[in-house]
Amino acid sequence: MDTKLDAKIPAGALAEKWTNYKDRQKLVNPANKRRLDIIVIGTGLAGASAAASLGELGFNVLNFCIQDSPRRAHSIAAQGGINAAKNYQNDGDSVYRLFYDTIKGGDYRAREANVYRLAEVSVNIIDQCVAQGVPFAREYGGLLDNRSFGGAQVSRTFYAKGQTGQQLLLGAYSALSRQISKGTVKMYNRHEMLDIVLIKDENGTPRARGIIARNLVTGEIERFAAHAVVIATGGYGNAYFLSTNAMNSNGSAAVQIYKKGALFANPAYAQIHPTCIPVHGEFQSKLTLMSESLRNDGRIWVPKKKEDAEAIRAGKLTPAGIKEENRDYYLERRYPAFGNLVPRDVASRAAKERCDAGFGVSPSGLAVYLDFSEAINRLGEKTVEARYGNLFQMYEKITDQNPYKTPMMIYPAIHYTMGGIWVDYELMTTIPGCFAIGEANFSDHGANRLGASALMQGLADGYFVLPYTIQNYLSDQIRVPRFSTDLPEFAETEKAIKEKINELMNVKGKRSVDSIHKELGHIMWEYVGMGRTKQSLETALEKLKAIKKEFWSNVFIPGEAAALNIELEKALRVADFIEIGRLMALDGLNRNESCGGHFREEYQTPEGEALRDDDNYSYASCWEYKGEDADPELVREDLTYEFTHRAQRNYKS
Repeated sequence: MDTKLDAKIPAGALAEKWTNYKDRQKLVNPANKRRLDIIVIGTGLAGASAAASLGELGFNVLNFCIQDSPRRAHSIAAQGGINAAKNYQNDGDSVYRLFYDTIKGGDYRAREANVYRLAEVSVNIIDQCVAQGVPFAREYGGLLDNRSFGGAQVSRTFYAKGQTGQQLLLGAYSALSRQISKGTVKMYNRHEMLDIVLIKDENGTPRARGIIARNLVTGEIERFAAHAVVIATGGYGNAYFLSTNAMNSNGSAAVQIYKKGALFANPAYAQIHPTCIPVHGEFQSKLTLMSESLRNDGRIWVPKKKEDAEAIRAGKLTPAGIKEENRDYYLERRYPAFGNLVPRDVASRAAKERCDAGFGVSPSGLAVYLDFSEAINRLGEKTVEARYGNLFQMYEKITDQNPYKTPMMIYPAIHYTMGGIWVDYELMTTIPGCFAIGEANFSDHGANRLGASALMQGLADGYFVLPYTIQNYLSDQIRVPRFSTDLPEFAETEKAIKEKINELMNVKGKRSVDSIHKELGHIMWEYVGMGRTKQSLETALEKLKAIKKEFWSNVFIPGEAAALNIELEKALRVADFIEIGRLMALDGLNRNESCGGHFREEYQTPEGEALRDDDNYSYASCWEYKGEDADPELVREDLTYEFTHRAQRNYKS
């Protein structure tokens, strides 16, 4: 084990670490900022906010976006809200409580210092977004409104109806557009990073100095140089094929830098969201999320009697035909203190347990009810519509059922990945000069993310953390002149990419990319899904080995490489998803415990809850690439809890 992990956590009391860091960090003066170039990959909330902030500071920023516009980044799909510890409801919230809820919600597998900083800067995010014109919901008197989300007993989630991600992204996009207009940010739409370029410094240390990208419109391979590279490309949930992610969301940038020396941390931690519209057809290409905010007023239930569930599945009974006393509000029964607002991993496993026991209510048996009848009777239909109307409309368009009249049907689905590229306190990877922010890194959510915390982390990293920490790295880079893309390191990296593309194009097999991706998704869901065992993970590894061989020997990619070619785009990503699937299975096999989104069925309490093993597994499992055919090496970052007492998670009292 050659790699030594230094998380660079500042000394001092937990509440003082971030202040102490900022007081002592190195800075770059305004004149020198103009001499430094930074590449930012991604234009979601993390990427757009980082590019805008770095441009505002005076750095030269090159921002890359695979969509035709930054406004199409998947952050736009986030519905329910963004957390911040402002205590507007005067219900007992505080920075420490948000920190503790996040640590507990992540099943005590996150780094304390990073999580506290996230809670600390959360209060600034709301002010920033209001100043940008984000139309947060307001109470009658004009104050910003809040609602509750899973894993919390306070109301700290700020929201814009069911369009919070969209409105926040438009705010970040406006800030980004301003910097594009000023010339500090240069935007490259429809460009995809294909690899990172490393150049050794005078001491022989490889540093991130640029990227190779593909122009997705022309197919041209292009070179770009910079003093630092920031990865803000989101998560890898689409390894499962069916997920709530946009279809072009991918983990390729993470795999690219992993193969160049960045460690991939906690890949097994994948979040299953409990409130998704169930799978409804063999040819479905993605799943639709119904916001967690619906669990504020919606009550989740299944029939108490198995014969009633069977009658519903057969179409002989409707939910309205089930009397109140014959309904099992199982989350309220099992977790009375939190009820329907338990964290996502807990709610998902509970839904799976009820459906596996035969109480599911869809024709497939894989659905439970999310019922608003009690809220409509209590609040009135207009109030419910004001809170969730666009979500109800979306549900009706997809299912052709009116949720005001009949309960929604929901079932868990892959949504978010807590694992990602390992970063230190400064958000820098193990590659000097390469940073990872937002969902692309592993740092803040442990084994499970609380609802409304993804938007919080993305904007915290982009607006309030990276603009400080990247200066600590760049402060001694001002003497390094700009790099020529004619250097041999750029040529060698581009050559390797072209050889990989040529190999793919020349397979000329008989299977489409999507058919292989769908098969990969079935393997991942079946063997590396909500419930995992040693046997299922070992089976997954064997099947993943076979599907990798099938992909590289039998995939068919039509068209030409030097042109618009969506099948080639997908093929490059699926090759990386296969690598990610292997990492997830290896990580799950290594971790002989259950925690958060990683549920090993051999390790559970008598009540069926996740059973951690703090003595043996209180670490971030970081995987180091050792070659195409070799197993990656495990490197541990021990998680030391100085300020929090670990306990078995309890949402019952």
